[in-house]
Amino acid sequence: MKSLSYLFLFAVFSATILAEDAIDTDRAANTVILDEIGVKNLRIEMVPVSEETFESTVFAIGRIEEIPVTRSALSSRIAGRIVELNAYIGDEVKAGQVLAKVESRQPGNPPPTIEIRALQGGTVVDSHSRIGEPVQPDSDLLDISDRSKLWAVAKIPEPEASEIVPGTKARILVPALGNEVIEAKLARFGVEANREAGTIEGIFEIDNSNGKLQPGMRVEFSLITGVRKDVMSVPKSAVQGDPTKRVVFVEDFELPNAFVKAPVVLGEQNDTHVEVISGLFPGDEVVTRGSYSLSFAGSGSGMSLKEALDAAHGHEHNEDGSEMSAEQKAAEEATKRAASGGGSLPLWAWLVAGWAVIATIIMLILAQSLLKLKRTA
Repeated sequence: MKSLSYLFLFAVFSATILAEDAIDTDRAANTVILDEIGVKNLRIEMVPVSEETFESTVFAIGRIEEIPVTRSALSSRIAGRIVELNAYIGDEVKAGQVLAKVESRQPGNPPPTIEIRALQGGTVVDSHSRIGEPVQPDSDLLDISDRSKLWAVAKIPEPEASEIVPGTKARILVPALGNEVIEAKLARFGVEANREAGTIEGIFEIDNSNGKLQPGMRVEFSLITGVRKDVMSVPKSAVQGDPTKRVVFVEDFELPNAFVKAPVVLGEQNDTHVEVISGLFPGDEVVTRGSYSLSFAGSGSGMSLKEALDAAHGHEHNEDGSEMSAEQKAAEEATKRAASGGGSLPLWAWLVAGWAVIATIIMLILAQSLLKLKRTA
């Protein structure tokens, strides 16, 4: 009789565990719990989810170019030779500054000398002369470029060009300057399309008073083609997973340093954010920095869900994080006593425990069904 009681208890308790696993294993499987050191090492950062204005963008690449009318050439009005040169490539000069002196071929002791002054301020970008070198009126001595303003020229794909007009705003990123974003408006289009690349030039005039930009630098453009209000979105860095199953990590609402992997359905994306159609609620805190590392954080990263809940609430929970009922506690206690060779319970106690376990299974199945209906709603 005692052996049959143990067998019955083992069967009922096993059925309970299997039912619990079948009912809800998502929370335990999708929750990553870290300690304080783990959070600091991953440099976890989060942002709240909210409904905000969402901008539709078109991506394009291009280069920084010099504005043609800002370059001037320095030359001599007379034939002679250079006897003094006061500027070299890379020097900043001012309008009216004496940059060279040319000794005339006319006779004299000493021969007549004229000063060559800068017609504009800017940077000396090219030099065609050396001291003692003969010059002619038709030869250039120096090239000066005023680079306080430059062009950022976008190569816009032809299929996207119909959505873009002069005045279209753009966020401009120059990789050589890091993450600094420049905002500008489209001044005009180029005069000819590139047949091979299938692109049209879009010209943006940008400020360069700090001198950080140089012609030839690579540029990335996000041209804003539309705006929608009250759109739920998250930073692109928060989204992980393969293209068929996107997920984000959401901070657990009750456990410290716990992050739940939440499947999401995504919509449109721009250069910074991704639209979230379903899977999140306003106010959820999503992980932006460290989310990629959380994707590979396993059970060894910290305590288990059961341990974390036990510590937070001061009483025992099931492995899946659900509350342990009085019946489950009684069944677990009976199993422990049976495993340790303790005395058997009377038949009525086994019947009560069995009925309690069956009732618990039914309740858990109903709860799981309601949860699934809520998720799909």
